[in-house]
Amino acid sequence: MAATSRRAIRVALALSVLGFVANYAVPEATSQDADWITLFDGKSLDGWDQVGESNWRVEDGAIVADKMPGKEAGYLVSKNSYKNFIVRVEFSPSDNANSGIYFRCLDPKKITDRTCYEANIFDQRPDPSYGTGAITRYVEIDPMPKAGGKWNTFEITAKGRDITVVLNGQTTAKLRNGMFDEGPIALQHGAGAIKFRKVEIKPL
Repeated sequence: MAATSRRAIRVALALSVLGFVANYAVPEATSQDADWITLFDGKSLDGWDQVGESNWRVEDGAIVADKMPGKEAGYLVSKNSYKNFIVRVEFSPSDNANSGIYFRCLDPKKITDRTCYEANIFDQRPDPSYGTGAITRYVEIDPMPKAGGKWNTFEITAKGRDITVVLNGQTTAKLRNGMFDEGPIALQHGAGAIKFRKVEIKPL
C-alpha cells in the first residue's frame, strides 16, 4: 500500500476518534442543566422580596422560617414574573407546618390562594382534601401524602392552561385552568417551621 494511502487512512481514523470524543465527552446533563435558572443560591435571599413578617433567614444552605409575630402568613416573592415554566423546589416542613409554593400571582404584594395558584404543604390541614400535594381551591387529593419531618421535592409545570404538580416523583394534581397566566413565584410560611433549598426554574 502506498505511503500516501496509509497516511490518508490514519488521518480518517484520527478524525473519527475526535468526532466520537466531541459527541460523548461532555455529559448530556450539562446542556440540560444550562436551561435551569437558580432562584436561591444557598447563601442569600437576594432576588426575593419579603411580604409579611416571618423570620426568613439562610441556615446551612437552606431558607428557613419558623416564627411570625402575628397570624398573618409570611412570603418570599421572586422579583421576576414567569408564565410557562417548570419550577423545582426541595422543602422540609415540620409536622405542623402550613406552607406552600405559590405561582403566577396577580399581585406580588398580596399573596393568597385566591390570587395565585398554590401547591399546598399542610399535613395537618383541617380539611385534608386540599392538603399537601393539592392545588388549593382547585384540585383535591385523596389520600393525602405526608411531607413532615423530611426533605421532599415539588416539581410544578405550568404551560398555558395546563398545570401539573409532582411530589417526590408522583403526580398529585393536574389542572386545566386559565385564571392566572403569569406572575412571580412565592414561598409561604404560615405555621410551624419550613425549610427550602435548591429552588430553580426552567422557562418553557
